[in-house]
Amino acid sequence: MSKFMGETASKLRVIFEAAETQRAVYLFDEFDALGGDRAGNDVGEARRILNSFLVFLENSSSESLIVAATNHRSILDKALFRRFDMVLDYALPDARQAAIVMRGRLGSIAKGVRWPSLAENVAGLSHADLVRAAESAAKSVILSGGSRVTVDDIRSALRSRQAASLG
Repeated sequence: MSKFMGETASKLRVIFEAAETQRAVYLFDEFDALGGDRAGNDVGEARRILNSFLVFLENSSSESLIVAATNHRSILDKALFRRFDMVLDYALPDARQAAIVMRGRLGSIAKGVRWPSLAENVAGLSHADLVRAAESAAKSVILSGGSRVTVDDIRSALRSRQAASLG
């Protein structure tokens, strides 16, 4: 994205030209910044950027993989969904999946943790939040000279992640 009119579309053209000549995976992260719904967007330049992206995508004959990621699917322009071959939705993990994620990250340092007791503390947290909470709990224990995380260590780290995701 550029603050200068027309420059973002020029940069997109460079990316799509590269995709034609250099087979690769091209990731557009935080895609909502580029692909916001044109109907509710009163900024002409933003509409032009999205229109350019749609045209480049439509005209691409590349063997490259174009991936767009967002946490805000609901604000994306509907035309985007017709241009991509596949749309994947990732839901927040349930308590069982959350335990698997954290157990996998903590390994033997979490031996003996009763994971079901943490079910209410994982609600609303993403996979990334769970990994960060697990790492935070492990760091706290290691820095204090301990060798095992407890349910309370993990619960405290999960509460910190929930507070961070709200703020």
